[in-house]
Amino acid sequence: MKKFNIRKVLDGLTAVSSPSSSPQTGAKENDFIIPETLQSEHFQLCKTVRHGFPYQPSSMAFDPVQKILAIGTQSGALRLFGRPGVECYCQHESGAAVIQLQFLINEGALVSALADDSIHLWNLRQKRPAVLHSLKFNRERITFCHLPFQSKWLYVGTERGNIHIVNVESFTLSGYTIMWNKAIELSSKAHPGPVVHISDNPMDEGKLIIGFESGIVVLWDLKSKKADYRYTYDEAIHSVAWHHEGKQFICSHSDGTLTIWNIKSPAKPAQTITPHGKQPKDGKKPEPCKPILKVEYKTTRAGDPYMILSGGLSYDTVGRRPCLTVMHGKSTAVLEMDYPIVDFLTLCETPYPNDFQEPYAVVVLLEKDLVVIDLAQNGYPIFENPYPLTIHESPVTCCEYVADCPVDLIPALYSVGSRQKRQGYSKKEWPISGGNWGQGTQSYPEIIITGHADGSVKFWDASAIMLQVLYKLKTAKVFEKTRSKEEKPNTEIVDEDPFAIQLMSWCPDSRMLCVAGVSAHVIIYRFSKQEITTEVVQLLEVRLQYELNDLESPEGGGYQTPAPPTPSTSPSPQTSGPQTHHSTSSNSSDGIRDNVPCLKVRNSPLKQSPGYQVELVVQLVWVSGEPPQQISSLAINSSYGLVVFGNTNGLAVVDYLQKTVLLNLSTVELYGSNDPYQRQPRSPRKSRQPSGGLCDINEGSATSEDRCKSPTSAKMSRKLSLPTELKPDLVLLSVCPPRAALPLDNRDNSFSRSRSSSVTSIDKEAREAITSFYFCETYTRKTDSTLTPALWVGTSLGTVLSISLSMPPAGEQRLLQPVIVSPSGTLVRLKGSILRMAFLDATGSFLPPPSELWYEPNAPANGEERERVRKRRPVSVSPSTSQELNEHQYAVVCSEKQAKVIALPSQTCIFKHNITETSFVLRTDVVQTVPGICVACFCANGHIMTLSLPGLRPLLDVNYLPLTDMRIARTFCFTNLGQAMYLTSPTEIQRITYSQDVCENLQEMLGELFTPVETPEAPNRGFFKGLFGGGAQSLDREELFGETGAGKASRSLAQHIPGPGGIEGMKGAASGIVGDLARARIALDERGQKLSEVEERTAAMMASADSFSKHAHEMMLKCKDKKWYQF
Repeated sequence: MKKFNIRKVLDGLTAVSSPSSSPQTGAKENDFIIPETLQSEHFQLCKTVRHGFPYQPSSMAFDPVQKILAIGTQSGALRLFGRPGVECYCQHESGAAVIQLQFLINEGALVSALADDSIHLWNLRQKRPAVLHSLKFNRERITFCHLPFQSKWLYVGTERGNIHIVNVESFTLSGYTIMWNKAIELSSKAHPGPVVHISDNPMDEGKLIIGFESGIVVLWDLKSKKADYRYTYDEAIHSVAWHHEGKQFICSHSDGTLTIWNIKSPAKPAQTITPHGKQPKDGKKPEPCKPILKVEYKTTRAGDPYMILSGGLSYDTVGRRPCLTVMHGKSTAVLEMDYPIVDFLTLCETPYPNDFQEPYAVVVLLEKDLVVIDLAQNGYPIFENPYPLTIHESPVTCCEYVADCPVDLIPALYSVGSRQKRQGYSKKEWPISGGNWGQGTQSYPEIIITGHADGSVKFWDASAIMLQVLYKLKTAKVFEKTRSKEEKPNTEIVDEDPFAIQLMSWCPDSRMLCVAGVSAHVIIYRFSKQEITTEVVQLLEVRLQYELNDLESPEGGGYQTPAPPTPSTSPSPQTSGPQTHHSTSSNSSDGIRDNVPCLKVRNSPLKQSPGYQVELVVQLVWVSGEPPQQISSLAINSSYGLVVFGNTNGLAVVDYLQKTVLLNLSTVELYGSNDPYQRQPRSPRKSRQPSGGLCDINEGSATSEDRCKSPTSAKMSRKLSLPTELKPDLVLLSVCPPRAALPLDNRDNSFSRSRSSSVTSIDKEAREAITSFYFCETYTRKTDSTLTPALWVGTSLGTVLSISLSMPPAGEQRLLQPVIVSPSGTLVRLKGSILRMAFLDATGSFLPPPSELWYEPNAPANGEERERVRKRRPVSVSPSTSQELNEHQYAVVCSEKQAKVIALPSQTCIFKHNITETSFVLRTDVVQTVPGICVACFCANGHIMTLSLPGLRPLLDVNYLPLTDMRIARTFCFTNLGQAMYLTSPTEIQRITYSQDVCENLQEMLGELFTPVETPEAPNRGFFKGLFGGGAQSLDREELFGETGAGKASRSLAQHIPGPGGIEGMKGAASGIVGDLARARIALDERGQKLSEVEERTAAMMASADSFSKHAHEMMLKCKDKKWYQF
């Protein structure tokens, strides 16, 4: 007896090897020659763009001239944001946390300081920024960096209290160092602690203020190399900020105080403020508050300065949210934030520190959000954030990705979504507005759908490598909300997030949406542009659990499809009319729950806005104290009006037009008399010969008379129970008539009677879950010559079964006559769980499932529009016109281990390929690319592969990323035209492409971060300041810090590492046209820089030549009349 194993969760488990991709014996190779257009050169794998909020942010910087925002994260990532649609992601190789970022303002460069004591210079003048230089400190830990505006000398403060100076052009250390002991001399007996702040006096570049953690601040004279003043306070310092005139500075402290100092009065602070401290009346010190982590001091020409600070709340505000405080004149505004504040920056009109700052906005970086506050409007409203940073508003639980969807979809979703916008935002333009969009020509629409833990579903426009939210659907609205833990019903099967979305099935043509949630519920939605009020939410309850000896066989040998019972606790009446069977719900004091769903559907009228509106709710119910199993597979078909879902024990097919359950069947019963597995605990038969891989079991089907028998005389009390610890894999099933018995082999009654609800007594083989579904028009039997509607079902043991669907005529009859569903036997077996099925026509082209076009469901019943669209309902796809071909269709079936192509109707396997031996496939799809159609696979060992169709030749195999997180496995999606995506962190979507064509055009599609902008003019010194020397003092830093003035730094202190961003590193780094473009771009940049240097030198030479000619002319005039002996 051959053993079939359940999914192997660990990599490295070996499988039986077999030839890689070969035509199977018995099939003549020549019979199946379909020309394959796809070649390996059509495929290349590369990352395209990353969307979402930077995960675990740690630092932030802003270029006030370029208007670009940079955010660094704890994993060494760098995200750059310009105008909406311009964003960029880069990664430091070491993966160390980014502790500080500094722009070289208006230079197209950025300096990053990392927790591993390295600093890096990024070139932002190319579409994909790269590191030009790195410097790794060996003996000192970096704590703070400061780069003055228009300076090339970077001050680096360390944990030991020293300051080193780095030339950012050459990334070499200057010999000039400020040692901590020289800075404080005898003012303190102890070490002053790490450097927490460095900045130069706005009016005098030669004076540097240094803040030490212990509370000491030193004003250092760079020229004389000594301290001018030392300011001591007995509380630790967190940050320091200058007044723009350079006569005062402000410090924030660990006890929640701010101290303002006059630079020439070091004895005591000019003013001490405790913004959130209660002032005692008897003149004592106010009670301490939490530390003020950062303060900024910004001046305005017209009015009072702004003091903006984070932290500093009093300790008795327990449970209060993190706050940003804005102090302006006599008013203090406390702005509460949803998450802890990581950093904030005040955006000002000028980049010059010695001018009135004129602040206009504050960018606040929170742990999980980015907020921009408008300082110019009363009440400080926030700007509406145009970036797609709300992906993680509630954790993402599943994703779908659809490329090349109908063109009217995005406008339709946008129009209903635009009504959901919040009000009260600032009226001004988003202030982060730098960069330019790419020039890409990609024009097809793309949609990403995300399902979330709170039951919400978001639709995103993902066209042209951008991302924008279109519409948000809240599925939890159809259920009663529990206000407290005491009120929580004891029927819930999950502790938290009972509405979380587990699976989604979407039909873009008809816009029908079906979602399955963790509480074993399925909700079907229709799209409408009109608002409606639903008086009663339509509900079906399904007992999808099988128990031992609990099923009585109805007369005639057919299996009765039980009408869903309506428990007396059900909040809404059944919708299945005369079929409704009222059973008493036993939820008695002994705690045995029976016939109750996990969630309570609301019984009050539901107002449904334009967009997705509830059509039907289907819930699995508890059976004799056992909870329902979670749904593991799901599919909807708009052409047939059916939804099918399955779990670890069986499947149910629902007709959502007639609101009835058509089929409610265990996986075992699907097999009929030819079940290939020994399931001894569930069947009295001792053994059964395994059937062949392609057996046709239609012989045992009941006659059409049995099929139409009235079920009224049968008992409708089928109970099903599911093992609880199995992986939730779902199956799609087909429908059977609401009033007809389900025809199965008479001999198979013993299966149901012997099913045991005890998990321990079930043999592993018996736990066969339904893992995938596919609705199609195909040849169900080997003898068929016409296409008929069918539902293919894949299981966790690698079996594909077929269920044939007999559809009533379209129009009125579809709502009156039953859909007849009959299992038609096993079609094929593969190793591993079935993941995906698809169909090709005789020419090898993709055959999508039949679908209906969207129509407005809330139009008048006799509306012309509905009739007009209804008539356009597609009929089955006709087989190839050349009837001489023996095979009319090809079915493609992919499992965790294998792919097979089966010719229909003969059911012959013509191609087979073992995808992986030592791992297993997590996600696979049959996708359409520009040159042709292929199978795309993502394996647990990190490999991404593509196979040709129908020949299953390997075309691409790249070891892309190891499966480090189940989140990646759960969210990885392939779609058409070479696109794929996954959640790379809880807050970010990473999009990739496996198409050579997209890779080549990517450079054009990416936005430009750097745009040439003139630096604003420096502020005027004014007549009197010029006269009396009161203006800004400049400093020749080159003379002071250069090698001639300061000597060379110790070589062991830091090590210079050239980055790959220079032309040298590019030579071998990239291949293909993208690399050439990048190389050409960098060469142009470098050439441009050299040309500008040459221009400057030429100008200088011309100036000196000009002055030389003047001097020569003057000399000539002076000496014109003199004789030679007079010289």
